[in-house]
Amino acid sequence: MGDTPSAFTVFDHAMMARALRLAERGAFTSRPNPMVGCVIVQEQEVVGEGWHERAGEAHAEVMALRDAGGRAYGATAYVTLEPCAHTGRTPPCTEALIGAGIARVVAAMRDPFPKVDGAGFARLQEAGIQVASGLMEAQARQLNRAFFSRVERGRPWLRIKQGISLDGRTALASGESKWITSPQSRADVQRWRARCGALLTGAGTVLADDPHLTVRLPAGVPFTPPLRVVLDPGLATIARGHVRDDAAPTLYIHAPDAKPSREFSAQRIAVATDGRNLDLLAVLQELARREINEVQVEAGATLAGAFLSAGLVDELLFYVAPVLLGDRARPMFDGLPIQAMVDRYELEVCDERRVGPDLRLLLRPRLG
Repeated sequence: MGDTPSAFTVFDHAMMARALRLAERGAFTSRPNPMVGCVIVQEQEVVGEGWHERAGEAHAEVMALRDAGGRAYGATAYVTLEPCAHTGRTPPCTEALIGAGIARVVAAMRDPFPKVDGAGFARLQEAGIQVASGLMEAQARQLNRAFFSRVERGRPWLRIKQGISLDGRTALASGESKWITSPQSRADVQRWRARCGALLTGAGTVLADDPHLTVRLPAGVPFTPPLRVVLDPGLATIARGHVRDDAAPTLYIHAPDAKPSREFSAQRIAVATDGRNLDLLAVLQELARREINEVQVEAGATLAGAFLSAGLVDELLFYVAPVLLGDRARPMFDGLPIQAMVDRYELEVCDERRVGPDLRLLLRPRLG
C-alpha cells in the first residue's frame, strides 16, 4: 500500500517530518523495538504527539492519543511506521487508534516485522479508517535501518568506528593510541555507542588496550547500556579486563572447542569457525537472535579488516585528527584482498562535519 507523492500535501509532509523528529528521541532507549513517532492533527492543528520511549512501555500512537485526549476523535494520525496489530509486551496500537475514533492514518511505511507486515493497515481499514502510506518512506527507513537489517537480513547493522591520523594510522607501532583524536571526538562517539545494541571488540584489543566499552553521556541523558561482545575463540581474555566489570553486560563468543574454567561465570556462546577464525556472519546472526539491531565494532586492524573483507560492514565512522603518525604506525585494516586498482573498496561519504579540531566522516560501501 502506498500513495503517490503527489497525493500528499505540504502539510502532510510537515507533520510526518515532525513525527520523524519525535521518533529520534527514542534512539538510546527504544531498542530492540524501532524508533517511532506519532503526531495527531485535528483540522490542521496538532492536538497530540508522542514517541516510543522504551521497549515494554507505551508505543508512539498510544502516547500521542493520551496527549490528544478527546480531540483525537475524527483526527488524522501521522505515524512513522505501520501501527502494530498484535499483542506483544503492549496491546495493539490499531485498537487504541480505533477506540479513540481516529478517522485517517498516514504512515511513512509498512512494518516488515512478521507479526505486523500489513496486518496493522488491514485492521484499520476493516474498522473504516482511511489509510495512506509511503510518505517520506526513505527517511523513515533510514531512521530505522538497523531494525530493518535485523528483521529483513537476519543480522544487525554493522558499523566500524576508528579514530585515525591524517595518514590513516590508528596507533603507533608500540600500540600506543591515547589519544589520537580530540576530547570533543571522544565525547561525540558516546552518542554513537548509546544507540547500539552491542559494542564489539576482539581478544587482541582486550589484551592490549583493556577497553571499558561503556557509554559515558552527560548526567540525565537516558540510555540502555549496550551489550559488550568480545570475540575470543580460545577464551584467552576471560580472567581480565574492564569488560568483566558490572558497568554493562558482556558476552564472550568463542570457538566450539574452547574450554572455559569452572569458575567462568560470564555469558558465552560458541559459534562455528571458518578455518582458524570465528565465522563472522554466524556471529552477527547470533546477535540478531538476541534482538541486537545495531553493532559498533571498536577493534584493531585484523578484526576490522576481516569484517570488511567478508562484506559485512554497512557503515564506517572515522574521526580524522590533523596529525601524522608515520609509516611505522599501525594501519586501519589488515588483510584486505586488494591486488589491483579494480579491487579497491569504494566508499560513499554520507556525512562529514567538524568535531573540535577533527573531521568526522560517515561512509558506506558503494554498492554496484
